[in-house]
Amino acid sequence: MVTIPETMISSSEGPRPIPLIAMGTATESGIAGIEVVAPSTLIEAIKAGYRHFDTAAVYRTEKPIGEAVAEALRLGLIKSRSKIFITTKLWCNSADRHLVVPAIKQSLKNLGLEYVDLYLIHWPLKLIQGDYKSPIPSECIAAMDMKAVWEGMEECQNLGLTKSIGVSNFSTKRIEQIPSFANIPPAVNQIEMNAHWQQQKITNFCKANGILVTAYSPLGAAVNSSWGHDIVMECDVLQDIAKCKGKTVAQISLRWLYEQGVSIAVKSFNTKRMKQNLDIFDWSLTKEELNKIGQLTQRRRLYLLGTMVTEHNDILAEIDAELD
Repeated sequence: MVTIPETMISSSEGPRPIPLIAMGTATESGIAGIEVVAPSTLIEAIKAGYRHFDTAAVYRTEKPIGEAVAEALRLGLIKSRSKIFITTKLWCNSADRHLVVPAIKQSLKNLGLEYVDLYLIHWPLKLIQGDYKSPIPSECIAAMDMKAVWEGMEECQNLGLTKSIGVSNFSTKRIEQIPSFANIPPAVNQIEMNAHWQQQKITNFCKANGILVTAYSPLGAAVNSSWGHDIVMECDVLQDIAKCKGKTVAQISLRWLYEQGVSIAVKSFNTKRMKQNLDIFDWSLTKEELNKIGQLTQRRRLYLLGTMVTEHNDILAEIDAELD
């Protein structure tokens, strides 16, 4: 079993450790309500060494994660709840001051837990929509009152419902607004980041302000998926480096992210690949290899929040422009 390195983030208890690799659990089918990951798969991840699980209200994977944690405790795979780090997120239809605390309480009910370790605002916008349905009508997208929603996030932390709070898909511009009204700064910003979308500007900004970046879609996305592209896994430069080092392209991609000083949310429900994705800590990339990766063409994945709506509205177009 691999021991995953940790770093520290701000929390209600002061600096607190967070494992640098999380098991991602978002799937197209899960969000569509067709199927979700089985608890038994997550148990295999725990056996492999994963101690951080990334979920969200909209992913529909909170319940199986909670069941897996309970089973892992029963089996003695982990000694206590504190040995597992759980991140979940506030979905856009609860992005109102009075809905934030009820939303995290529902997530905790789904998880069967008394607290989560990290709670994130999923997107910097509001959906005027009950249950998630796709495509989302453009008229259902509205601006979010960031100050009011952040007050709700701070209440979640003050109530002990989460140890830390943060954001997801926030640009530098939007994060810069938070200190003007916040009592608790964001601990994390989760953004799309990989070798073909390197996000240097916002990563440097977050590091300078004590905010940990978590990279999602570190491998792009599955082939034939409407969520993204296969440019990372089919990249000639990454393939050549992988061949020379006797590693997989995924391992090269994840090691590159690790060397950027960010945390990573990577998803694979295949037991072999779960283990391979953790085998990145006892070797490194050379300066020449890092330079080659640094020169890769930059391409954001095709899947944006906009693909879930019938058409872009002004708010969504603004967010997309900020994240470029």
